[in-house]
Amino acid sequence: MVSTKNQAAFLQAIEQWNSGNLNAYLELYDEHVVLNGFPPGLPPGRVGARLFYEGIWAAFPGSHLILHDLILEDDRLACRYELEATHQGEFMGVPPTGKKVRVPGITICRFEDGVCVERWNQADMMGWMQQLGAMPQ
Repeated sequence: MVSTKNQAAFLQAIEQWNSGNLNAYLELYDEHVVLNGFPPGLPPGRVGARLFYEGIWAAFPGSHLILHDLILEDDRLACRYELEATHQGEFMGVPPTGKKVRVPGITICRFEDGVCVERWNQADMMGWMQQLGAMPQ
């Protein structure tokens, strides 16, 4: 079943992320993946995904993803998640604070042949910045 193959690929990628293996995590993505809801100005495809996630890892080394809901239908997978991390490097102009953050988000991936070819992502950026003390509560 296609959705089971996609679920296995996604869960394997999350396991790799949580193990600190960014290269293996990025295998989830097609070389030409379309990223929606990511910061503007990223190069297209897996190259842009790598730059984005390298920035996350530089600011929040050892970050951990917690999955709450996983919904599969045809070639799509939707997931409600939380990112748990400690702010140890500059992030979006905010110097390291040492603060622990917990950032909820929702993502949808569209798969072809077991790899993600398009992803939509929405994380609580305002809440993230508030937890870092960069915005008022």
